[in-house]
Amino acid sequence: MRHLIALIVSAVLVLSSLALPALAADGTVSHGFAIHGQPGYPADFKHFSYVDPAAPRGGEVVLSAPRTFDSLHPFILKGVAAAGLGLLYESLMVGAADEASTVYGLIAKSIETPADRSWAIFELRPEARFHDGKPITADDVVFTHQILTTKGHPQYKSIYADIAGVEKLGTHKVKFAFKGANNREMPQIAGGMTVLPKNYWEGREFDKTTLEPPLGSGPYKITNVDPGRAIAYERVKDHWADKVPAMVGRYNFGTIRFEYYRDATVEVEAFKSGAFDFRQEYTARDWATSYDFPALRQGLVKKEELANNNPARMQGFLFNQRRDIFKDRRVREALGFAFDFEWSNKTLFYGQYVRVSSYFSNSELAATGLPGPEELKILEPFRGRLPDEVFTKIYQPPVYDGSGNIRDGLRKALALLKEAGWNVNKEGKLVNAQGKPFEFEILYQQPGLERMAQPFARNLERLGIVCKLRLIDTSQYQNRMDNFDFDMVIGGVGQSLSPGNEQRLYWTSAEADKIGSDNIGGIKDKAIDELVELVVAAPDRESLIQRTRALDRVLLWGFYLVPQYNAPTYRVIHWDKFGKPAKPPKYALGFTDTWWVDPAKAAQLVLKKKAL
Repeated sequence: MRHLIALIVSAVLVLSSLALPALAADGTVSHGFAIHGQPGYPADFKHFSYVDPAAPRGGEVVLSAPRTFDSLHPFILKGVAAAGLGLLYESLMVGAADEASTVYGLIAKSIETPADRSWAIFELRPEARFHDGKPITADDVVFTHQILTTKGHPQYKSIYADIAGVEKLGTHKVKFAFKGANNREMPQIAGGMTVLPKNYWEGREFDKTTLEPPLGSGPYKITNVDPGRAIAYERVKDHWADKVPAMVGRYNFGTIRFEYYRDATVEVEAFKSGAFDFRQEYTARDWATSYDFPALRQGLVKKEELANNNPARMQGFLFNQRRDIFKDRRVREALGFAFDFEWSNKTLFYGQYVRVSSYFSNSELAATGLPGPEELKILEPFRGRLPDEVFTKIYQPPVYDGSGNIRDGLRKALALLKEAGWNVNKEGKLVNAQGKPFEFEILYQQPGLERMAQPFARNLERLGIVCKLRLIDTSQYQNRMDNFDFDMVIGGVGQSLSPGNEQRLYWTSAEADKIGSDNIGGIKDKAIDELVELVVAAPDRESLIQRTRALDRVLLWGFYLVPQYNAPTYRVIHWDKFGKPAKPPKYALGFTDTWWVDPAKAAQLVLKKKAL
């Protein structure tokens, strides 16, 4: 969650006004931390440039959430956590939504790091408080690291794997020591740690789900819980961080309530009836056809497409390589020919989507064309361990003419399948040498995904493949995903503009068999492991770009999923009761933390609704 300002200073003036970080005896003390380069905001900055510091606070916002929830504990594997729980908590530092890889002090007022970034010392703000009024101290930070890595979600052990230790240096001073000195991102990872209250959790079972509202330190508290149906939050009055520069002008709504809907069609109709206030639309058909209603025509509702400058999410039909039928790269490539994006985009999606052809689309990190000289230097040591195409061909998913005729593509698919030992028998079924048929299941939890998966399954049937579609509820889906109990899912990976340690979670062999892992497909490739480490250890921005492009290229030629599509903008529709900054955050939508309820608009809207 992330914001804007009425006064915009030119880039030259901003750069010239930057205050140099102070030099400490052992390291550099600063108000912010950039993985590469220096923080863009000076030490005396008043607020982020994408917030309005004069925005009014108050008003009620009702939002929707999908399906259900059964826990108010987002830090463990068990349960389905409720929407909005991040509003309860603060971290040591917080990211700026107009910079690719910079964080600024929140609970911590400063960070000290040496030149080799082998450790980081955070000095905490004395005014930082939990909601019970008790100060946030170094003890809480040490406790948080310990409890997350021993009883939290398994991913925390991976995320903090390069933290050698956390040491209390004083009541408001804590030091993180890191393993090695080539991981430039570790101070930022430590700074992103959400700090939990030691006194609260020491008397509770951390590894159990709960519906008891937990103690936090963030801008909101939970005021009401209707398990599985709704949850409400209220803005903390005189919140301790209101005057912290990184928080000025943010989180302006007085109350936020999430109402849960199990059916997307019901959810759309509920919005049109005024049951909730704001909706981000992900379904092309609904965006194109479902919002022609009186309130929109009369101007009571605003429908907007807002710029999205983030790397596009790589979404696709994702193979579980723990299944024998998907272990052969030729098989995975072959199945990609059965997805007719052009027909789907024209027939199902009203031409609103673009094909994804990179894990870092919409950014300078994406691999394009053939590898250039710098990228080749990175890839050459892996020659012989990578597909030859990485060096010789431009990656491009199959392209069709939109007519639905994909016979040429299916012929290529059958040739690849034959090479991999699969042939069509007399009954028209694809079988291996032992006569075992090629059968698998696509698992999904959102009914709207079926209309996209069905044409893919029909095309697979033309190859002699039996592909079944299975819709299950949220709890079952989460459990099966955590335990890798699926053949194929519709999923993918969202990326940041500054990839780093999280790439280990997505792609490396060490993560493939961990319960709850983000390496959903079960990728195990030593060359990818080594490329990920090169990304993590990138010494500057240019090397990060080249190393990420190399990783991207290798992932693409591994055919670990069948790429689908993405929308190039945020599609939002909302009742006309909001104000928002004139300059939006470059790398975020920013609704929850930069918009506000405009009292005059809200009052007018009540009157106009009555007149409908």
